[in-house]
Amino acid sequence: MFRVLPWALAITSGVLLGLCYPPWGFGDLCWLALTPLAWAVWFTKPPERRPWLHRAALGYVCGLVFFAMSASWLSTLTWPGFLLLVLYFAGYFSAWALLAWLLTRHDKPAAWLSSLHNLRVCLLASSGWVALEWLRSVIFPAFGWNGLGIALYKNIPLIQIADITGTGGTSFLVAMANFILAATIKRLALEIGGTRRRPHLDFALTVLLIASAWSYGVRQLFTGPVENTGLTFAAVQANIPQNVRNNPSFSLDVLETYRRQTMAAIAMQPDLILWPESSTPAPLLGDQLTWDLVRGLAEQHSGDFLLGTVHWAQEGDFNSIALLTSGGTEAQLYHKINLVPFGEYVPLRVEFPLLASIVGELVPDDFDAGKEFNVLEMSSRPLKLAPLVCFEDTLGNLARRFVLKGAQAFVVVTNDGWFLKSAGSMQHLQNAVFRCVENKLPMIRAANTGVTCSIDRLGNIREVLRDDTGSTFTQGVLFSRIEAPTDPSPTFYTRYGEVFSISCLVITSLTLALALIRRKPQNSSCPNPPDTETSAP
Repeated sequence: MFRVLPWALAITSGVLLGLCYPPWGFGDLCWLALTPLAWAVWFTKPPERRPWLHRAALGYVCGLVFFAMSASWLSTLTWPGFLLLVLYFAGYFSAWALLAWLLTRHDKPAAWLSSLHNLRVCLLASSGWVALEWLRSVIFPAFGWNGLGIALYKNIPLIQIADITGTGGTSFLVAMANFILAATIKRLALEIGGTRRRPHLDFALTVLLIASAWSYGVRQLFTGPVENTGLTFAAVQANIPQNVRNNPSFSLDVLETYRRQTMAAIAMQPDLILWPESSTPAPLLGDQLTWDLVRGLAEQHSGDFLLGTVHWAQEGDFNSIALLTSGGTEAQLYHKINLVPFGEYVPLRVEFPLLASIVGELVPDDFDAGKEFNVLEMSSRPLKLAPLVCFEDTLGNLARRFVLKGAQAFVVVTNDGWFLKSAGSMQHLQNAVFRCVENKLPMIRAANTGVTCSIDRLGNIREVLRDDTGSTFTQGVLFSRIEAPTDPSPTFYTRYGEVFSISCLVITSLTLALALIRRKPQNSSCPNPPDTETSAP
């Protein structure tokens, strides 16, 4: 039983973490999902030989279960790619488990009776968790989402600290709660065993930390911008399957679908009409038929017209956003900066052809990355828009760069049709919510299929396009309104970005260095004793 227990605990944590995200969506489980893994790493007895490998393996098993559950929607694109990504991402959990073990490998059981000891260990373990989440988002930026704190996206007061810390702050709070819970259970078990009971200041301070973050969020809910500018919009969701959208023989049918829906949108006379990512089968500015149709619609509309399109130019081939203003007489472009590996380009395509074979014909050629953070200026309303394409709304450090250049609202064009009717589109939305919270700006999302919606500056998902059954995988037009700040004040996060997560990385690096050079005092005349840890009572 004692041999099986650590693995059962690691698997339990992986399952509980997986259940926090769509399609299950039991977000509140995040408050205890990591506790079994922490218990397995800290309080179960490892083998005498290579205990570090045993701890790392526990974390890896937990990561395998979690990513297999939460990233299963990637299998709709490529099974080999999905398996490779799961095997890779699980390594971050393995690294955390090894770090957590190093923090306590020489501690005696009685050490867990100390509040100061428990606070030190749990704070450092939480910093390590945040540091690894941040590294995951930097090393593989397209899939750095579903951090621990993302599960709290519905807890609007608590997630407001993201305007200071980014998503790393919410992940830190949740991780701290998990680790203190494990330490408290261990401490109570020791105290029940006969040790004198003492005040659990570690637990009390953790509760106070979470309560303080919640209180900060409540204050934010009642502190709005001095002046708002209203913007009405009509977001077109065509719900065109990928095999139709990518087939040249259906190009006219695709354009006709958009034309028909846009005529209905024009009748509503919104300030802005939006089409989703790569909505035109051919480049808007490189195909006469496409340009004539879109320009004709823009001329009939009194507002502005924004759409996703591909753009071929001498400087490169881009996945872009075009904003047509003044009846289609003027056009502004933004070229997507952060491309999705194995979605918009294949890394080392020439050097390692095997990588290209993993995605097959899904990525026959590579896009080029844009260089400029172009803020788009509307003509129908005095508003500046931050354009984001596809997964760019999951990247906090990228989104804030537009806000620093004066953007007053986010506009997202995306196409989650690649993932069919899976949980990928809802996970995508949950991560996008934090861009609004971090920068205190609203967002409009126009999807080919998935989730077309609006989000306010506090992260509340307001209006969502759904059919009669409640499904978001439908065709239609979402007509709504957002309130954008006239003169937005940059938040701490907007100004300084991932300072919190980077600080956690620095602390973790120093902690790891000290842990690796630390040696337990030993008698030189005796052989080195094996590492020992106390098993669960």
